[in-house]
Amino acid sequence: MSGKLTQLSKRRQQLVAQADAQRATLVDTLEPWRARLARVDRGVAVLRYVRRHPVLMVGASLLVAALRPKRVGRWLQRGLMIWQLGRRLRKH
Repeated sequence: MSGKLTQLSKRRQQLVAQADAQRATLVDTLEPWRARLARVDRGVAVLRYVRRHPVLMVGASLLVAALRPKRVGRWLQRGLMIWQLGRRLRKH
């Protein structure tokens, strides 16, 4: 039985070494994406915050309308398009 345990121990050591090598490769591969993914995480956090506080969105919209009435129509169109796209993506 000790021969079997020796084989298992060696196999375990090989697998642990292989897993360490794979982790190092994964870290090297994902490093260029770290900053981009952090920005995406921040964006998602902002969206969640806005969803929990819709009054802020209304207030921001009113402020924009008061400051730039000519551009409000264009921004409202863009916002509507983004909102509709988000709803379609959530349904699928």
